[in-house]
Amino acid sequence: MTGPLREPAFRRLWLAGFVSEIGDWVLMVSLPVYVYRLTGSVGSTATTFVLALLPSLALSPLAGVLADRWDRRRLMLWVSLAQAVALLPLLTGDLVLVNVVMAVQAALAALFEPAKNALLPELVGRDQLAAANGLVGVNANLARLLGASLGGLVLGWSGLPGVLVLDVVSFLVAAVLLARPFGLVRAPRGRAPVWRAWLDGLREIRGPLRGMVAVVGLMASSQGVFVVLFVVFVTERLGGGEAEVGLLRGIQAVGGLVGGALVGLVARRVSAWRLLAWSLIAFAAVSFVGWNGPHVTTAFTFYLAVFAVCGAPGVISGVGMMSVLQLHTSDATRGRVLATFGSLYDGFQALGMVVAGALTAPLGLTALLDVQAVLYLVAGLLVVVISRRASLELADRDS
Repeated sequence: MTGPLREPAFRRLWLAGFVSEIGDWVLMVSLPVYVYRLTGSVGSTATTFVLALLPSLALSPLAGVLADRWDRRRLMLWVSLAQAVALLPLLTGDLVLVNVVMAVQAALAALFEPAKNALLPELVGRDQLAAANGLVGVNANLARLLGASLGGLVLGWSGLPGVLVLDVVSFLVAAVLLARPFGLVRAPRGRAPVWRAWLDGLREIRGPLRGMVAVVGLMASSQGVFVVLFVVFVTERLGGGEAEVGLLRGIQAVGGLVGGALVGLVARRVSAWRLLAWSLIAFAAVSFVGWNGPHVTTAFTFYLAVFAVCGAPGVISGVGMMSVLQLHTSDATRGRVLATFGSLYDGFQALGMVVAGALTAPLGLTALLDVQAVLYLVAGLLVVVISRRASLELADRDS
């Protein structure tokens, strides 16, 4: 066993993320399909996603402060248990309660993610960080491959109760893996009010991280358009149903696995900036091919191939983004900085969702999906500019 996997604490965090994300993908795929089937409305589907993002925006300051003040492993443990309990209202099948569950799960995830991402650099060496993030990407895409495919199938076979059972089990298994200490001693830090501690963390967003605000905003807006219109694209352009939606979301994990493996091979030779820039540009190119494919063919095998390829730059861009953010923050403020960028991502993703829901009818589905690809292209080109400026500034300081 080589690389970050040699660290027992990292292995347990990696496995806990894997089983938890299987359940996440089951939920992420099945609930939008359920809402779209129930209402037949793109606007209602977009509303479900937006409502799921609002709590995370509100909780971002608290989440970042808690991740920097409390023991991060314990915080993730209690959040996993709360996520299992919060799924129970799905048994009713009521549309309002489905939206409530999405909102609560997003709120709890807003507490979980900054703690997990801030903890990772403590478990592996700095030179292993990109490789560790690559393994997390492999992990996430394996979960997507299983969870997304299961989401559509389980919803079709057993409805929301089956979705509930799978998700509850995943969160409980994650809690068991997080129950054992990682060997890190982390005393509570600071007693300043949450708002003041959060503002102190914001001061860390300087230098190249300021440019990353625009990059993350573009990436998130593009993703917001995607998550709303993907279901519509598969059902209306390709004539698919629940199983096809789940399969095409899941097949992206095949490329994601390849992308995660590539990161592990090149992490020590390619900077996080270059990983991010070129993966975003590649993502834009593949997306454009996929969205415009129905002009030529609607053969399902073609889209299986396109979305499988799309997974590689998708996971590499996520690894590059997270590595850049982690490497440019200190441990004392990392939770707050990552929570702030998480909130930024959610806010712009919500903007993308609203745009998708409002403009699909007047502008057309294909036009908006092409805009989604262009946003990724602009983000990639912007990363090239930011990284060059950062290199020049570093050279000036060294001279």
